[in-house]
Amino acid sequence: MPAERLPTLDSLDALAELLDRQQGLPERLYVRWSRGPEADLRRGPSSTDELTGAPMPGLSANPLAVEDWWGDRPVGLWVARRLHDYSHLRHEKGPDVRPWVLRGRVAGHGPDNEALLGDVEPVAWVSDAVIAEAEQVVAGQDERWGPLSRWH
Repeated sequence: MPAERLPTLDSLDALAELLDRQQGLPERLYVRWSRGPEADLRRGPSSTDELTGAPMPGLSANPLAVEDWWGDRPVGLWVARRLHDYSHLRHEKGPDVRPWVLRGRVAGHGPDNEALLGDVEPVAWVSDAVIAEAEQVVAGQDERWGPLSRWH
């Protein structure tokens, strides 16, 4: 599906509902921060390790599936954390970098143990409103969380 025709998720609840509908299915959902599916897939589904320049066999993405150890905590909090963890990428890579949800076949793992996906199927864009909502949810937690940026 062309990127301009992808649906846009406008709330954490909408993303959490999408995850709930996927529970138990063999294909997992992932989130990727980039310039979008068209830019990523133009050169084939591959990423580059920024430290070494090594090509990697798939698009780097992070799983959205809720892990069993999360217990009965809210799915919305899980999703907020998954979005927050890599929100620094927009600031580091430019304002046209945004999150989108995808499915794919795991072809390997990157240096941060992120999934490298082949056979990519774009699912939806994640709106700025969802990111703002995720930031509010994370800010409301007792413990201070920070994004996974190593360069702060």
